[in-house]
Amino acid sequence: MPLSLESVLFRSSFSAFAQTVLLAFALLLPSAVFAGADPAPPSMPVDDIVSLLLLRNTERTAALAHFTSTRTYDVSYNGIVRKQASMTVAATYDHGQKTFHIVSESGSKLLLDHVLHKLLTSEQQADATRSQTGLTRDNYDFALLGAETKDGRSCYVLQVTPKHHNKYLYNGKIWIDAETFAVAHVQAHPAVNPSFWISGTDIEHRYQKLGDFWLPLSNRSVTKVRIGGQAVLTINYGDYKLTP
Repeated sequence: MPLSLESVLFRSSFSAFAQTVLLAFALLLPSAVFAGADPAPPSMPVDDIVSLLLLRNTERTAALAHFTSTRTYDVSYNGIVRKQASMTVAATYDHGQKTFHIVSESGSKLLLDHVLHKLLTSEQQADATRSQTGLTRDNYDFALLGAETKDGRSCYVLQVTPKHHNKYLYNGKIWIDAETFAVAHVQAHPAVNPSFWISGTDIEHRYQKLGDFWLPLSNRSVTKVRIGGQAVLTINYGDYKLTP
């Protein structure tokens, strides 16, 4: 049976939408934290902040060998049609490699196949090319915007601007914990629009403190579709079991 124009547009929109949220996974590195931060961070040049961020990221990645967690994915589209899908995934991180097991899923098969399943595959692919997508001086320019308290912790606020046209890079702001120099919060949008069908995407990523580490807490991506309506993806991370 031939596809209707509406169906073709819908599939094209969500294939592009799936690409826009993949860049969030370039940030999913374990981050160690220790004692509470001071209320106001000391003044520091942006180059020093970035140098400490890169150094501590290397140390943190080496410090956490293995963990398991449970993720819940929810995606909805309200526009030319209304569709929703959910998925629960058991995730394992082992020395930089991630594996996933789908525990349950429900809702629109189109969203499951074209968005949620693709996210799992693409996250693993993005990990394999982290040198091209990571938060480094090779990939980004950094500018210091100031300092503020975020979720009760003192942070430096940096503007990040990509140096390359890459679908996994982003423009936006990052909050760097002033004591541990870990990324604590991200607000961004893709550096490259993946499709004509997408008019814009806003992404917010949050981390949580677990023992000596900060690990992903939630991701929310809101994508405006050019043919009308918007898509919303939320990912919640929990039930962590860590093996430093």
